[in-house]
Amino acid sequence: MADILNISCYKFTPLPDAAQLRETLHERAQALNLKGTVLLAEEGINFFLAGSAEAVHRFVDALRQDERFADLAPKESWSETVPFRKMLVKVKNEIIRMDHPTIRPANGRAPSVTPATLRRWLEQGHDDDGREVVTLDTRNDYEVDEGAFAGTVDWRLTKFTEFPPALREHKAEFAGKTVVSYCTGGIRCEKAAILMRDEGLENVYQLEGGILKYFEETDGKFYDGGCFVFDGRDSLSTDLARTDLVHPRPIKKHLME
Repeated sequence: MADILNISCYKFTPLPDAAQLRETLHERAQALNLKGTVLLAEEGINFFLAGSAEAVHRFVDALRQDERFADLAPKESWSETVPFRKMLVKVKNEIIRMDHPTIRPANGRAPSVTPATLRRWLEQGHDDDGREVVTLDTRNDYEVDEGAFAGTVDWRLTKFTEFPPALREHKAEFAGKTVVSYCTGGIRCEKAAILMRDEGLENVYQLEGGILKYFEETDGKFYDGGCFVFDGRDSLSTDLARTDLVHPRPIKKHLME
């Protein structure tokens, strides 16, 4: 029976007290017998947790008591077992490393499209203004190999820090088009969309909630394959059930790079 609740969530918000939060959140997660990873940085929080539904909800509800996290909206999926081996809470320089300090999502997000809107655009072949829609995968190459939107732009990144130079090399190819950046849960494509705007591309959006939210809120049409996830489940199908990896590879850690 799939009674283990898995959540992923992030929020860009200034956290000057990240070091103090680490101790509080680690103690709270341990007390609730949760497993997974919480990443904290001055720019925000990013976490992946698994446990009983009651415990997971209690952890999130407690987080929401802090006004900085009041609007957290985790993405949910279910599994028969806990896909993490331990509980880690870490303080890092960035919750997703881009090595581009001028990108500060907490100061203003790039426009986003809902999964339903992207699906409709892909169905009709253009956005609501008649422009061609291009999906841009901001994930690493091995993640893309497990599954991606049909016809997506894939720059064969091996780490997210390669995205800025790749964008500068290819951005002229997006002239006159609407670009929707996407990733697993939204965090990478949010930074990517802001950078694209800063680089002068006008019609740029991020996919709200990433692939996992697209699976949760649509029928998954126009996405081929599974979605690589950074835990023991390896890959999820469009119905958010575990599926075998197309290209099995040893997973040494479940932290995104």
